[in-house]
Amino acid sequence: MSYSWIDHDLLILEKANWLRSVQQIPANFLNFGTNDYLGLAEDERLKEAAIAAIQQYGTGSTGSRLLSGHRELHQELEDKIARLKRSEDALVFSSGYLANMGVVPALVGKRDLILADQYNHSCLVQGCRLSGAIVKEYHHLDCSHLESLLKQNRHIFQRCLILTNSVFSMTGDIAPLKQITELADRYAAMVMVDEAHGTGVFGKNGSGVVEMLEIDKPIVQVGTLSKAIGSLGGFVASSAKVIKYLRSRTSTWIYTTALSPADTAAAIKAIEIITTEPERRARLWRNIFYLADLLSVSQLKKEKNDRSFSPIFPIITKDIPAALSLAQTCWQNAIYAPAIRPPTVPTARIRLSLTAKHDPCDIDRVWEIINRNYLPEHS
Repeated sequence: MSYSWIDHDLLILEKANWLRSVQQIPANFLNFGTNDYLGLAEDERLKEAAIAAIQQYGTGSTGSRLLSGHRELHQELEDKIARLKRSEDALVFSSGYLANMGVVPALVGKRDLILADQYNHSCLVQGCRLSGAIVKEYHHLDCSHLESLLKQNRHIFQRCLILTNSVFSMTGDIAPLKQITELADRYAAMVMVDEAHGTGVFGKNGSGVVEMLEIDKPIVQVGTLSKAIGSLGGFVASSAKVIKYLRSRTSTWIYTTALSPADTAAAIKAIEIITTEPERRARLWRNIFYLADLLSVSQLKKEKNDRSFSPIFPIITKDIPAALSLAQTCWQNAIYAPAIRPPTVPTARIRLSLTAKHDPCDIDRVWEIINRNYLPEHS
């Protein structure tokens, strides 16, 4: 069997500046690439909870929950997620990616329609492909285009699913969920929202964008435990009826080893902290508004995003080499600020993500380097 074709494809990736590699981040670096928005991944209470779970239950769940992997910890975590999300029930997965890849095909199939925001995350895209449904993308955040697609297509299909992130990971902007859910009511469609970057960050209680926008419609919320929650895993939260159905129809839950005891216990502790320590969220938002103020007095702008703020700030560069060069300059100054390139995004950029652990001096430091070395020809 020959793998010689890989040499050719690697050369193409390298010439296009698309070749990926991982970087080991030194402990003394300022990290502006993390999604640990509340700084919980290094919290001593999460570490202690994880260690205690290992001592009681061992290191692994050893199988799918239907076969051999269910622990009381898993039920406790699902109960806490349901309360955080103001839902009747929840289901925990081994990752947010698996949750999205499994839930979408469980809700719709070959006779159905998916209307998806064009900037949706890869796991939502993969879920659409696995479903076999007809997929039509609407322009990013454009509810007028979404409605036109509903008018043209909804009557043709048995079921319809509107699919969107709540916070878009590479642009930082927020989905217009109120308008989306109103359209779903009007056209008898379901709504599934990926709150991966919203959970823990938005809303009075840290529930997410759905809470912040006061959405009270019967939607399906999917998310991750690996960002603001500081652990690992994914979840779906919805009505008891929907969750009961998904337990029997979601292959990425049925056939996958359950979340480890350590990750489960850490997530439980994180949710407790999120709901009882709003000051963490307040620190994060002070940082967000501080960087937003710096943006407002410079030539740098958030990409088409004057609607709202999030912890994610993309700095758009004129091309891929400019993004790589700027990321390297940051690296040389002990700052990790990752360059994001096509095909992940349509235009190259530096993606800054803020956390509650940053302080204004940290933000000033990365900002001074980026502002000094940014190539303004793109503006």
